[in-house]
Amino acid sequence: MLLFVFIVACQSGPPKDCLTPSPQINADRQIQTRVYRTGDEASLLQAAMGVLQDSGFNIDQSASQCGLIVASRRRDVSEDGKIWSALILTLLTGIVLPLDSHQLVTASLTTRPVDSGQTAVRITFHHMVWDINGMLKLNETMREPEVYQTFYSKLSKSLFLDAHAI
Repeated sequence: MLLFVFIVACQSGPPKDCLTPSPQINADRQIQTRVYRTGDEASLLQAAMGVLQDSGFNIDQSASQCGLIVASRRRDVSEDGKIWSALILTLLTGIVLPLDSHQLVTASLTTRPVDSGQTAVRITFHHMVWDINGMLKLNETMREPEVYQTFYSKLSKSLFLDAHAI
């Protein structure tokens, strides 16, 4: 036992490639990031806040000087029809279906200047779902490109309208 402890304690350190990003992480960053031709981070953050609020998010934290917005959207997902269907299925077959109670989607947006005339925006959406017993059932970063494309489309339209005072 002492020899085993000695061998494990003499490990040389973490693997060489432990800090190398995986191809999936790089692909996610491509989906989550856009560069805009504006050096005005404040107006970009203001437009992003408006898009998030129009999409049903509440702004939880905002630090304009740091280029950060954190927002969330809560929703009750329990439906009477599903509850009755699950109850009937349980009574007839004995199979208990897990039912969802509520969900939380969080959005974290950051900006950073690329150069004097461009600003990079990165947003990540995270999705969590709890069942009726209060147990966390789903906890994942959203990877669907459509979610990010929709957000950036709305942000681009908002910036266009603001720039042309429409």
